[in-house]
Amino acid sequence: MPQFRTTLLAAALAVSAPLAEAASVPSGAYLAARQASYEADYRAAARYYAQALAHDPGNTDLLRSATHANLGLGDVERALPIARRLAASDATNEIANMVLFADRGANDRYGEILTMLEEGQGVGMLVDSLVRAWAELGQGNMSGALVAFDAMAEEEGLRGFALYHKALALASVGDFEGADKVYSGEAGGSAPLTRRGVMAHIEVLSQLDRNEEALELLDESFGPELDPAPRAMREALASGARLPFTQVGSARDGLAEVFFTIASALRGEANDDFTLLYARVAEHLRPDHVDAILMSADLLERLERYELAVETLKRVPRDHPSYHAAELGRAEALRLDDKPDAAIEVLEQLAATHGDLPVVHFTLGDLFRVLERHAEAVAAYDRAIALYDNPEEADWFLYYARAISQERQDLWEEAEAGFRKALELNPGQPQVLNYLGYSLVEKQTNLEEALEMIEQAVEARPDSGYIVDSLGWALYRLGRYEEAVGHMERAAELMPVDPIVNDHLGDVYWAVGRRMEARFQWHRALSLIKPGETEDVDPDRIRRKLEVGLDQVLSEEGAPPLEVANDGG
Repeated sequence: MPQFRTTLLAAALAVSAPLAEAASVPSGAYLAARQASYEADYRAAARYYAQALAHDPGNTDLLRSATHANLGLGDVERALPIARRLAASDATNEIANMVLFADRGANDRYGEILTMLEEGQGVGMLVDSLVRAWAELGQGNMSGALVAFDAMAEEEGLRGFALYHKALALASVGDFEGADKVYSGEAGGSAPLTRRGVMAHIEVLSQLDRNEEALELLDESFGPELDPAPRAMREALASGARLPFTQVGSARDGLAEVFFTIASALRGEANDDFTLLYARVAEHLRPDHVDAILMSADLLERLERYELAVETLKRVPRDHPSYHAAELGRAEALRLDDKPDAAIEVLEQLAATHGDLPVVHFTLGDLFRVLERHAEAVAAYDRAIALYDNPEEADWFLYYARAISQERQDLWEEAEAGFRKALELNPGQPQVLNYLGYSLVEKQTNLEEALEMIEQAVEARPDSGYIVDSLGWALYRLGRYEEAVGHMERAAELMPVDPIVNDHLGDVYWAVGRRMEARFQWHRALSLIKPGETEDVDPDRIRRKLEVGLDQVLSEEGAPPLEVANDGG
């Protein structure tokens, strides 16, 4: 596996290398294309590279970049003629050969794929080995395919990939016993148990009339909280139905799985722009490969191409078990694209069709909370919580998030109960300890308990500026000013541009008589407040402290004066 990833990362760096200057191309189109590529704006890049190629049709760098842009856009048909020209001048170009594999595989031209591989036109050792095996199967040569898989399994670091695809190939031709031997390890090593691999094995077991074992594997792998896909499998198995084998139905599907497998391995290891190319080829080879669609959309979102992510996710059919995942992703892409109303509309429509899924209401609640529409957030969280009969440790965040929205509406009793419920589910959770402890400090309630909570949170997260700030602020509220200084200074080191932390540090400095430093921190806090970000920090109050000092402000507010704790800490 490490060797494979090293090879692919090297290829990624090669693909992503800066282009040579295209001297004969008009600078406007060329520079615009380069900038669009840098921003992963595939649509604009494809357009500008087409203009540049019109002036210099044989430029290899432009051909490579234009192929990349069109493939990133998911437009294999438009990338194909460019890839052919690129391959004619550079037969070893990985991107060109990916596009050629995609075209020939989609049209069941497996002999041409094998010819390409014989002539050295490939993508890389792992891809080429898997593609060769599936192309042999596509030619009707199952024995040749198995020989190719077995030869690949002997290569260091590639055995898991070979076994995974060998099991799929055996199942695709009805040899479910052979596939099960691979999955179970009887054939010498077992295939990696990815989500798709587990679901494939479940279907294989069902085909062998071993539904009880299939149910055991499903429950062991996915647990009690099931999303629609494994839930539908479980219901069918429990009813005694024989599940059809759906993971791979043909050599073309197998080729799609090759590129999806590589994309999955590269995800998080190579840059997203490069990984996307593999996911797009998988989509082209198998348009109903919803996992590939979801991956492409996720990569596009990470590349901040939100409009393309939304377009991609719209292709998931409403009746597909992963439709809810696609719609959740579409809502997130719309939110990130600064279209919150559209995101809310997507989630509300999803709640109408998939209202039995807590994650739908939870996500809607999170969106309302981010938008500071806290009453609506609480209502959404309530609907999510109502769907759980027995909340588990993993559900702590739902109660925590609802409590935040309740606290922001001054519903303190309900909020405190929610925070404590979250701690009951997940004792010692630092985010909850910090938020509850800080809130108690702000309300001047149960200060000793609040301090203990925050100290536990700091012990768990010593490098969290927010939590260290809470500890310093709790000590300040308790009148233990000298103790507070070190913690507040540490918080300011961890979060130097946070206006709240700098404002707090100013108050602590004032309390210990360091008036000049206090005024400096208040000035700094004012300079760090962004327009519209005044919910948690009051710029007018800071200005008043600069005018008359903290003691006078506290007096004007009717608050107790600064007073050192009797016990000195």
